Amino acid sequence: MVLKLNSVTIFTDGACLGNPGPGGWGVVLIAGVHRKELSGGFRLTTNNRMELQAAIQGLEALKKPCDAVLVTDSQYVFNGIDKGWAKRWKEKGWMRSRREKAQNADLWQELLDLCERHRVRFQWVRGHAGNAENERCDSLAREAAMQSDLPVDRGYRP
Repeated sequence: MVLKLNSVTIFTDGACLGNPGPGGWGVVLIAGVHRKELSGGFRLTTNNRMELQAAIQGLEALKKPCDAVLVTDSQYVFNGIDKGWAKRWKEKGWMRSRREKAQNADLWQELLDLCERHRVRFQWVRGHAGNAENERCDSLAREAAMQSDLPVDRGYRP
């Protein structure tokens, strides 16, 4: 018996007002006729951390295992998964090379774990190129980054 998973498309984006600086993430989830928007941010973080956080938050919002297409304009996130960089960094103890640590290991670990729970295909789109859902995620991320009461990004290490 083959179990059919629910299908969802997850659009994600991260933003940082300065890099590092206040940052935000935005997510749009679409499953059939259902649509949900999510956003959040941190008072001091980086753009790459917010791009990863958006992907994590989108996948964490799924209540049960799904077939997901995760659409990102981040080459960092896309290549980290699609080219297997994150898995290799993990296998090497979160090192990119003998001397260089992989950045954002905490978030990469979370993302890899979520990719085990769901069947995820990552898709890259050019940012600020007219994709309506990507543009909406960008707006959500920027609005979140401008909030005055943002929490601390406990994983960020300057």
